[in-house]
Amino acid sequence: MLQAILEFAPETLYNELLTKVFRKSLFRMSSHHCANFVVQALASHAKSQDHMDLIWEELGTKFRDLFEMGKSGVVVSVLAATQRLHSHEHECCQAIAAAVCTGDEFPKCIVPRILFLENFFSLRDKSNWSWPHGTKIHVVGSLILQSIFRLPSELIQVYVTSITSLEEHHVLEASKDPSGSRVIESFLNSNISGKQKRKLVAKLRGHFGELSVHPFGSFTVEKCFTASNLNLRETIVSEMLPLQPELSKSKQGPYLLRKLDIDGFARQPDQWKSRQASQQSALKEFYATFGPKETKSFEKESFLADTVSKSKPGKLKDIRKEIETTLASAKTSNTPFLAHQVSKKVKRSKDEKKRHRKDGESESKRKKIKV
Repeated sequence: MLQAILEFAPETLYNELLTKVFRKSLFRMSSHHCANFVVQALASHAKSQDHMDLIWEELGTKFRDLFEMGKSGVVVSVLAATQRLHSHEHECCQAIAAAVCTGDEFPKCIVPRILFLENFFSLRDKSNWSWPHGTKIHVVGSLILQSIFRLPSELIQVYVTSITSLEEHHVLEASKDPSGSRVIESFLNSNISGKQKRKLVAKLRGHFGELSVHPFGSFTVEKCFTASNLNLRETIVSEMLPLQPELSKSKQGPYLLRKLDIDGFARQPDQWKSRQASQQSALKEFYATFGPKETKSFEKESFLADTVSKSKPGKLKDIRKEIETTLASAKTSNTPFLAHQVSKKVKRSKDEKKRHRKDGESESKRKKIKV
């Protein structure tokens, strides 16, 4: 009932409940098996930065205690609230990192311990913890990292250092896990530099083929391809090439075959490279002309990994999808890039003129009839 009240309460009622009823009791409530859901609702429906200040004051230093009590859902709710209200974002990231990793292992151990959050905090001797092979990655830990990688890169550098420090076999294992693959994908979708993304992608070299036919790894392969430069893209496609028959029978395979143009690479690798380079060139020109000022400088062979991340992700994602669709449809013809777009506009203009002329003739006929 209280969760429902907090969800639909107007700001005045919410403010009264937080400041007069629940204030100074948030941590105690968080440790209760039922009341912790009320605290999560309080954080999820905070209305202002002042509300966030009150919540942070009581819970910001208690993350390790909450993890040890198995109340990680409270931490997730607080993290989401800091992002939504743009308040205490950096402090929240620091508090989560400090809750799981301190001393000489910082920051290398941050991401592994969050991935296996429950496993790590269930141990008495945490100093001897190591990656538990064959254990499923913790869903809440995955959600925490996905949220963190949506933050500006300058706030999460310790997490970037940690994930790019993972051993190759750990990256592969995470890519095959339903929750772990989401973390890898969120990192590759983030506004982290293209150089850092490619550092992680390179750790999967030699395994792109097996990942492409894996039900979860196939999604990671697509993100790896998008974040890669031309050399890495060629590596990815060449490793997938022998598995074309298997890919065509898998769920995600046919999409990957089209998206990465595996058949085109098999038939004419030089032309495939040329098309990839043309896509990069066309996208660079587009963003240099129409992109925001801060996105007009490009890292060599970045394939817009940095540029897209610095702008509004939703709009640029749609623009990029439209450009890539246009390039894909034009790759088998001799039509220059955007030429058919211009022809469509010309055709539309001619159709409009024709329609206006017909409307004018109809109007003159009506006048004659009236006369």
